[in-house]
Amino acid sequence: MQIWVGLGNPGAQYALHRHNVGFMALDLIADDRRFTPWKKQFQGWTSEGRIGAEKIILLKPGTFMNNSGQSVGEAMRFYKLTPADVTLFHDELDLAPFRVKVKTGGGTAGHNGLRSTDQHIGPDFRRVRIGIGHPGHKDRVTGYVLGNYAKAEIDPLTDMLANISREADWLASGDDARFMSEYALHMGKD
Repeated sequence: MQIWVGLGNPGAQYALHRHNVGFMALDLIADDRRFTPWKKQFQGWTSEGRIGAEKIILLKPGTFMNNSGQSVGEAMRFYKLTPADVTLFHDELDLAPFRVKVKTGGGTAGHNGLRSTDQHIGPDFRRVRIGIGHPGHKDRVTGYVLGNYAKAEIDPLTDMLANISREADWLASGDDARFMSEYALHMGKD
């Protein structure tokens, strides 16, 4: 069993924020893979299903970004899993928009959702880093990540999310390199 966590902030006013791209990815995976309807659990919302041979619990913390780790830790302990069984989908300033990279462990790079999760379960979880690009100056970061995707970004955003969902079998089976390769192939990037 694995827990896949999408980071974001709850509420309609945040739905299209760059910071909510983790929620967006999980919503599409749940729809595409016909997971169970979302239900309130672990201070958030969960949906269950299978991808390949793996049972996957999708989790969208309802604690707001800065306290995401509370929800993640609660779900991990309930299912008696380890950080190695947890995958976080999150926005990444240090990647160009619509690029996706996967890694296990590492720092938090100032991301409050990663920082909270690290505090609650340690750093050894897998991260699906979804590039949003950097606004150019650190003083503009907060407004940028808490801003909506621009109209011109909606088509590439839709393609990116569809390709993450399409290639999710590779993530479920633990083949991160193949996931990144297939994703890049479909997005036309290397």
